[in-house]
Amino acid sequence: MTRAGIVAGKPGLHDRRDGQARHALIRRLVPLLTVFLLSSSSGLLATAQAAEWRSDYALRPRPDGPGLSSLAPPVGPETYLADGPDSPEARNGWLDAMRAWRAARLKEIGYHDELYRRVDLSWTRHVFTQDQLLAQDRSLYDPDSGRYTVDRALAGIGSRFGPLDSVLIWPAYPNIGLDARNQLDLLRDMPGGIPGLRSMVADFHRRGVRVFFPVVIWDRGTRDEGGSFSDASMTLLHEIGADGINFDTLDTVPDANRKAGERLSPPIAFEPQFDPQNASLADSAISWSDWVLWDDLKWPFVPRVSRVKWLEPRHATLMTDRYARFKINSLQTAFLNGAGYVLIENIWGFWNGFSERDAEAVRRFTRIERAFSGLMVSRDWEPLVPVLQSGVYASRFPGKDRVVWTLANRNDYAVDGEQIALPVRPGARYYDLWRGRALHPEVRDGQVVLRFSMEALGFGAILEDQSGAPGPDLVSFLSAAAKDANRPLDSLSRATPFARQSMVPVAATPVWRGAVPDGMVRIPAADYDFRVNGIEIENGDDPGTDVQFDWETSPRRSHRHRVHIAPFLIDRTPVTNDAFRQFLQATGYHPKDDHNFLRDWKDGTYPAGWANRPVTWVSIEDARAYAHWAGKRLPHVWEWQYAAQGMDGRLYPWGNTWDASAVPPKDTSRTPHPPSEVSAFPAGASPFGVLDMEGNVAQWTDEFRDEHTRAAILRGGDYYRPAGSMWYFPKSDRLDEQEKYLLLSPGRDRSGMVGFRCVRDLSDAP
Repeated sequence: MTRAGIVAGKPGLHDRRDGQARHALIRRLVPLLTVFLLSSSSGLLATAQAAEWRSDYALRPRPDGPGLSSLAPPVGPETYLADGPDSPEARNGWLDAMRAWRAARLKEIGYHDELYRRVDLSWTRHVFTQDQLLAQDRSLYDPDSGRYTVDRALAGIGSRFGPLDSVLIWPAYPNIGLDARNQLDLLRDMPGGIPGLRSMVADFHRRGVRVFFPVVIWDRGTRDEGGSFSDASMTLLHEIGADGINFDTLDTVPDANRKAGERLSPPIAFEPQFDPQNASLADSAISWSDWVLWDDLKWPFVPRVSRVKWLEPRHATLMTDRYARFKINSLQTAFLNGAGYVLIENIWGFWNGFSERDAEAVRRFTRIERAFSGLMVSRDWEPLVPVLQSGVYASRFPGKDRVVWTLANRNDYAVDGEQIALPVRPGARYYDLWRGRALHPEVRDGQVVLRFSMEALGFGAILEDQSGAPGPDLVSFLSAAAKDANRPLDSLSRATPFARQSMVPVAATPVWRGAVPDGMVRIPAADYDFRVNGIEIENGDDPGTDVQFDWETSPRRSHRHRVHIAPFLIDRTPVTNDAFRQFLQATGYHPKDDHNFLRDWKDGTYPAGWANRPVTWVSIEDARAYAHWAGKRLPHVWEWQYAAQGMDGRLYPWGNTWDASAVPPKDTSRTPHPPSEVSAFPAGASPFGVLDMEGNVAQWTDEFRDEHTRAAILRGGDYYRPAGSMWYFPKSDRLDEQEKYLLLSPGRDRSGMVGFRCVRDLSDAP
């Protein structure tokens, strides 16, 4: 493994290996764009404004793994997006230089266009929207009914963005690395297994939506798949009917995947996260143009040109700027390049929704691109053509008897009047595609001069049509556009609401009034200074990161609150295999979704010698069922922390200095050993004498929900630490840090590294 965490090779853009090394695992290292948060009376709204406040999107490396030094330094945006001309007068020289660069680069990489002549991959040229849909997004699956809800997911997307062309379903990160399941295991563990995935993909297909899944090349520390990982991943994705693979963190197609894909029919489209301007251009018909590398940089006023689109116009490019509150820069850049857009709102459980204005802009400009998709791949397209107004930019996409110009007003004010002058074309008709009406040009000095309005930071599109009177498709298109024009983009809100969360209520237990039961510890009442931080790798410090406790107005990374805690009893150790066996014998409990339930057990019992080890492979629902039977409940996060920490704010149950002898040894192998016996490390006891509060198994506590995601807080920092990448599930042994685990279904949520302990309420009366 190199510092980049993938393959050896010198950084470069000229072959697949070098591209992998250069761009593997590159993410945000510094803050994003400048924004100003304007809170509404409900405290929900965040709106992009001028240079007042910078949201911090710097990465937080997992406390237990490689740091930022393991990442390759990011390249500049000019690597993928060419700067425009310095002035209108410099435009011709700039265009000549762009053409010279294209010819030299195509020769340098030995480019051939065989892929783009394949009919069975031509569908990629009609992909203008792609939604990155987190597997745990509540719109995709209903755990109560045990069914995928594709129609619900598409209805939510379509109501705001219009038709969806493709979806990227994201099943592994950020949960991968909690246990030794690799990315393919986590795909197989999706609800319904392979048959369920195949059915879900077919549901998308029936609705005209192509389906992509990711491959994360950095996953080299979890279970070894055995044999060729590329063969296994390609075979599995082909089996479930996937249309494409997104190669996370890469600007290349790995050779092994390319070779494995050659034997598949129908073929799987390869989609690197970053535009391939290397030999992989001949292997990938579609890619992202992801601004995530440069969140600290401002977009230039003069729009940039997609280098990959300039090299091969038939390459489908999808732009995205996931963290921008106001996405106008990337939206206008996409439209001027004839590119589509990636819709990323559920960012690993943090909801960063599009504003109403941005979502509507996507719907309108992709409708134009979709209607004139044949022109968007024109070999003769020309970026940043001359226009008449300062601060307005246009690109030209010509065909046999039609030409489309896409326009963007970069000014923060409306621009009216004469916009563009064109050569006279006999019999040509002109239409304003953005406003849905015919244009009546003025012919002057041998040119056609078109007049129309463009709103501030707005869009425009012109059609020149020499094919005769408008047909029914064009008439219908213009009618829809004219209806939309009655609602200018500037009349729509730029607010980007985060998602409020609520804690799942936990019923109190019957008050215990007797002696302290065996196996439990009495914790006294206290006014406790509860301080804890989330350790998510991404999403910075925006409202919506981590969780929202009942006393907070928004989810946030850092939490502090003085909370009164009534006295309670807590299990001295996590629930053991033998205790859970007694529960099963007494109740006959068996979960409806029994996938992975007690996965280590055989024939209804645990392995020999495991009686006093923590029970694992139990979901939060299984743990609640046990607790209810025992007359107990799961602890709240602050109760768990208080029982582990006492009143002095210590970092570890035993004090403020790390003591490796107080916890089980860390396991960084790809096949971790089972948990230790619950009483094996008495030196790790808390001030109250509670054991195994750190370092053996993680433990279920509270569940949090918002409209889009469910998550549970895990405490207790288990012993497994997969090696090799900073992107694995972040874990911590510190008592002032908590782990957020996204929930999908009981079968998928169960883990060999997660157990639980219970509490019982006492009276707070003196």
